[in-house]
Amino acid sequence: MIGSTTGRERAIRERLYREPRWYACYTSARREKKVEALLRDRGFESYLPLVMRKRQWTDRQVIVPWPMFPSYVFARFALCDFHAILTTPGIATVVRTNGLPTPIPDEELDNVRQLAEVLARSEIEPVIRPLVKAGQRVRVTDGPFKGIRGIVVQVRGRRRVLVGLRAVGQALQVNIDTRYLQPLNDD
Repeated sequence: MIGSTTGRERAIRERLYREPRWYACYTSARREKKVEALLRDRGFESYLPLVMRKRQWTDRQVIVPWPMFPSYVFARFALCDFHAILTTPGIATVVRTNGLPTPIPDEELDNVRQLAEVLARSEIEPVIRPLVKAGQRVRVTDGPFKGIRGIVVQVRGRRRVLVGLRAVGQALQVNIDTRYLQPLNDD
């Protein structure tokens, strides 16, 4: 029978519903620290990776802890607690794929923790860049090509990509810094 589930499939779904996993929670702007504290107060395990950044104040330069991933806090919860997470003040949503919350493997979060620790010890200030790959559709967000949409033809080094732009039935190729690229959802 099409669409029916076996007892084994139901058991797997129930286990996924009850087992805590890590998820990325998207927060309101500059609410990461408050959200992390609220999640902990509500009994959830949470993690906000911080890096040290130099900030210029009017009279001096200071080094302050800053979210490694602005607007994101990681939380460990079971899907049965999804409503409690979404009703936490400051959380806008939980990152999803095809409408379903996307769990983050423990190993991936362990890598983030390790990276945050190394950055803290080395005092290196990371630069956030969008993750782009060949064949991906992108929009240019700044610079002389602002507003142009294109397809990543190839990634050249850590900071530049070659983007094919369709115009007049031909493809033009220009080098663009990845910080000026916004990945587009394939619809």
